[in-house]
Amino acid sequence: MAETAPAQTPAQRSASPAGGPSGESPSLASVRSLVGPIVEQLDLDLYDLEHRGGILRVTIDTPPGSAGGVNLDTIALATRLISRELDHCDPLPGRYTLEVTSPGVERSLRTPEHFQREIGKTVAIRLSEVASDQRRITGVLVAADDEAATIELVADSDAATDEAAGQRRVEYRQIDRARTVFEWGPAPKPGRGPKKNKAAKAPGNTSAKAARAPERTSQSSPAESTRDNQEES
Repeated sequence: MAETAPAQTPAQRSASPAGGPSGESPSLASVRSLVGPIVEQLDLDLYDLEHRGGILRVTIDTPPGSAGGVNLDTIALATRLISRELDHCDPLPGRYTLEVTSPGVERSLRTPEHFQREIGKTVAIRLSEVASDQRRITGVLVAADDEAATIELVADSDAATDEAAGQRRVEYRQIDRARTVFEWGPAPKPGRGPKKNKAAKAPGNTSAKAARAPERTSQSSPAESTRDNQEES
């Protein structure tokens, strides 16, 4: 069976000298070393890499400042190239499903690098180990380093109840979850909450999947690549 990485806080996932999260398993580090060069050759960034619940999720993105995101054709191409390399090197034991995807406009922030590339965007943060009425922070991400992120609070944030609009530095070890917030129109001014539009729905991400195991057959289409393997009798 494929091993499943345990859940980690952003502090546990901070970058290591080897280029991957510090708590990353050796097998996932091997996958990263195989996938990274492929993604780089496509002029993309390896945004995230996860292996849990029988799914190996490879999240790729355009470099910061790019005009657009990753399209479906590129996702399909990356899926074929990555799947072929994993077939050849077989870095993970057992059966798993390969999913190559883009992070979408509302993306999870799990590492310092994620925060650093999203500076200037509105983010929603849920803290751990604090009182429930002070657990959520919403604001504009104005700075991020290897230890913490600095948020310009908006008025509807729990953290802004007792603190007038201003900046708050949040250490990654305090964060349970964080994500960017997609908004129609310009980002809200600091100190003012974003307008809520229930009818508006943020665009989703694009992805392709490939089910994988030893001795496999495969079928593919422009939108999806599927691999299902069975032991030969």
